[in-house]
Amino acid sequence: GWQAAFLNYAPAEALESIVKLDIHHLTDEVFVLLEGHAVLIAAAITGGTVQYDLRDMVPGVIYNIPRETWHKIAMQEGSRVCIVEKSGTHVSDFEFYDLSAREQRQLQEAVRNLTCQR
Repeated sequence: GWQAAFLNYAPAEALESIVKLDIHHLTDEVFVLLEGHAVLIAAAITGGTVQYDLRDMVPGVIYNIPRETWHKIAMQEGSRVCIVEKSGTHVSDFEFYDLSAREQRQLQEAVRNLTCQR
């Protein structure tokens, strides 16, 4: 089966708080921005290098993160996102990649560059 959940902004979801990325090996995950502003972060990690693919989320648009894709959401205060995933994904199908301080700075700069184009 599948499960849906709401992710409301919390300080841990702010761009400056992102210190790791998530991955699911067995299933895709779907995100829909309901309110506010958020950036969907997808990443490929090859040879110790992180390459980000960022999406400035549009309310009501469905975004799919394919399985085997590192990802995270940078949310601004007042944001709310709907997440749909296979049941049990966050219990048994996840792994984390800890971002170095340099990778965190690169991510923050990339997101800020994207969002200042609004």
